[in-house]
Amino acid sequence: MLNDSYEELVAAIAGLLDGEQDYIANAANLSALVFDRLDDVNWVGFYFMRGGELVVGPFCGLPACTRIAVGRGVCGTAVARRQTLVVENVQAFDGHIPCDPISRSEVVVPLELDGEVIGVFDIDSPSAARFGDDDRVGLEAIANVYLRSLPAQFVVPA
Repeated sequence: MLNDSYEELVAAIAGLLDGEQDYIANAANLSALVFDRLDDVNWVGFYFMRGGELVVGPFCGLPACTRIAVGRGVCGTAVARRQTLVVENVQAFDGHIPCDPISRSEVVVPLELDGEVIGVFDIDSPSAARFGDDDRVGLEAIANVYLRSLPAQFVVPA
């Protein structure tokens, strides 16, 4: 169940994406809105699967790692496990990739469409243990709004 602040954010995102099917435009606007509305975050964005690895997509925050192998770091591990990861202390996460050295906690939601992971929705914070179960539920709901905005038979361009 969504808490009130995530319920409002999900509704705002649904309105923002309504009628638009361009995956880049929607990822960019969604990232900007979440970055603006969530407190204590320093990076919000997307990575998309291309050629068997994650490639950075639209985001808000400092420059990011361009490519991440599946199974590597928090993002790649979320893809390999096909599950949302909530990491309280990224420095203690085996294989963490420090794109932004001030990040301390992270949530990564795999984007799965028709049984295939097409990318991830990634949120970082400079505070340890910033994210909890309410955030996981809320961010998964936001990712689902994004996935529903995609056209039928969507495939990430190669």
